[in-house]
Amino acid sequence: MAVVLIVAVVGVWLLAFQPAGRPSQKHDAPATDVPGTHTSDSENVLPIPSRKVPEQERFLQARREMLKQDLQGRDITDPRVLEAMGSVPRQRFVPDSLKQSAYADGPLPIGHGQTISQPYIVALMTQLVCPPPQGRALDVGTGSGYQAAVLAVLCKQVYSIEIIKPLAESADERLDELGYDNVTVRHGDGYRGWPEHAPFDAIIVAAAPDHVPQPLIDQLAPGGKLVIPVGEYYQELIFIEKQSDGTVRRRSVAGVAFVPMTGEAQTDEPR
Repeated sequence: MAVVLIVAVVGVWLLAFQPAGRPSQKHDAPATDVPGTHTSDSENVLPIPSRKVPEQERFLQARREMLKQDLQGRDITDPRVLEAMGSVPRQRFVPDSLKQSAYADGPLPIGHGQTISQPYIVALMTQLVCPPPQGRALDVGTGSGYQAAVLAVLCKQVYSIEIIKPLAESADERLDELGYDNVTVRHGDGYRGWPEHAPFDAIIVAAAPDHVPQPLIDQLAPGGKLVIPVGEYYQELIFIEKQSDGTVRRRSVAGVAFVPMTGEAQTDEPR
């Protein structure tokens, strides 16, 4: 559901991206100290595991190039995240008319005024939350299901919420068809999370409220991590980690542009 990343940085300097509909600018950002990442050789592209549905070679090659240029060529260093991004057939999560652009590093429309996020921002947010293999993740803003699929490769169970019913239904069908059996999709408002399945080790939000919803912080497990865009005209990607004593640490990672969070986020006041 997110729009193109406007500023991509994990560190001191912010580098501008072009708005949606224009080519993304390339840059050679060095690897930085992102929580949960591991150093890897950016020249070695990880193999792409096969899934249930065979793929055409042109898509496999395009995905290899995406890994090498747009992820490893920047600051995505966690080998688990690279493997997950390399295993998910992004072309299955975009409209048929846009399959040829599935691995371009930019957002693409998926209908209902929503978009699938650019690969880099999906990888960055996933790297920040660093979902543990036996962990549980919450994905707020399912869209076409791409982020949920990436999380499904990395952790034991994924719960995904989408406020637009046709998107929720089509994403559920798509994820099931592709064999992501550990993803549960629900149509609903993600502002209050999914308390029945909390606590979560990782929460990724793909729509921007004007404040961090307290229910999402409450549903983080000790040591759990949340990444969420916050703001109206100017948005920041906020990283939050809950400590063992229940306190939270937060920091701003980058300037971004996501679609606004609708539903209760538009009426509830920050606390």
